[in-house]
Amino acid sequence: MRKPTLTPASWLIYAGGLTVLGAALGALGYLASQYGDGAFVLWALLVLVVLYGLALGYKRQDRWLAAGIFAFSSIVAWAVFVGALWNWFGWLDNVSTGSSPFDGFSVARLSLYLLVLAAVWDDNRRFRFPLITLIGVLVGWLFVTDLISGGGGWSAVVTLFVGLVYLVVGTALDRPSAFWYHLASGLLIGGALLYWWHSGDTRWALVCVVALVYVAIGSATRRSSWTVLASIALLLASTHFATEWARGDASSGLVLGPGIVSSFNGWVPPLVFAFTGFLMVLLGFLTLRRATE
Repeated sequence: MRKPTLTPASWLIYAGGLTVLGAALGALGYLASQYGDGAFVLWALLVLVVLYGLALGYKRQDRWLAAGIFAFSSIVAWAVFVGALWNWFGWLDNVSTGSSPFDGFSVARLSLYLLVLAAVWDDNRRFRFPLITLIGVLVGWLFVTDLISGGGGWSAVVTLFVGLVYLVVGTALDRPSAFWYHLASGLLIGGALLYWWHSGDTRWALVCVVALVYVAIGSATRRSSWTVLASIALLLASTHFATEWARGDASSGLVLGPGIVSSFNGWVPPLVFAFTGFLMVLLGFLTLRRATE
């Protein structure tokens, strides 16, 4: 498996291929509103054939990057096609507004995930393109979470477990696709923890502690995705603390009108974010020193 490098040419191929995918999805969205379920299945099949045909054509021409981009796009089109087919058969349950996508046990949903994972496995074997792994880690999480949980706190527990498994797999792999396992691991673990720790000073302090752990993992694995997520977590925590501490004591505020009290301490947010910025710089120096030892 080759590692894509960013060059003027590769950027244009990436941008162009993903733009084609976006156009295809936009067209399918329009066609879904204009035709019945059976006709939409045929339109989805046409888009799938065109995208996969382009992937195979570029592969025969040894244009590895373009072939991989269109293979990635064809898997997305395959998921739309299978979903449209299952919907036409009346197998997919309609998810009500506000409900969890993991509500209830659905053989149709699970079979859709499995068929997408089968396409990911086959295209990974054929095209050896790292970006395809992104679909695999996402759908793999959906499959496991949907199979075991039904939404809510239990889904967060399963998400945390899947994230830890992805961390082990990403650390064990020595190929470019390992990046997506590390990125998915950081997002899933962080997402699960934020599900529990998104209010209160103590919980946001715990988020800061986890951010420091992320920095340590990034330094140990030499994966920048962990440090990027750590910086995002620190900024989110800083936003919470800056907002809470800047409010001050409402009882000593200035009365601006009926029911309106101003006690905003404008100097607090710059101070909090300055501290966060210097902390990230310090962590960067520590990580750099460890990398050069």
